Amino acid sequence: MRPKEKNLPGLWEFPGGKIELGESPEQALVRELEEELGITSKTDRLLMAVTHDYSGAGILLLFYLVKFWQGEPKSLHHQEIKWVKWNELSSYDLPEANKKVLPELTKIIKSLP
Repeated sequence: MRPKEKNLPGLWEFPGGKIELGESPEQALVRELEEELGITSKTDRLLMAVTHDYSGAGILLLFYLVKFWQGEPKSLHHQEIKWVKWNELSSYDLPEANKKVLPELTKIIKSLP
């Protein structure tokens, strides 16, 4: 759940964040997962890429498959973290960009071997 002092406070979101100068998207995800959850991870392949506009501020969301991580995920940045089943995600208060992609992302995840 996003911190109260941040943009979109109190909403649930997928882990990740901004790509820093000189980083690849994969490097950014590995760094963000370490900063937000305290885990060391390895990205697999890109599953989905979408754009969304928040009142004139465009964002690009990249969803990667992460098959491997070390460590026990813990909340280092957000108010709370949870493991949630795919069929329960729509009942959480998500940012509009995440709500928009949920149906297609669910199809992609369910089609994985």
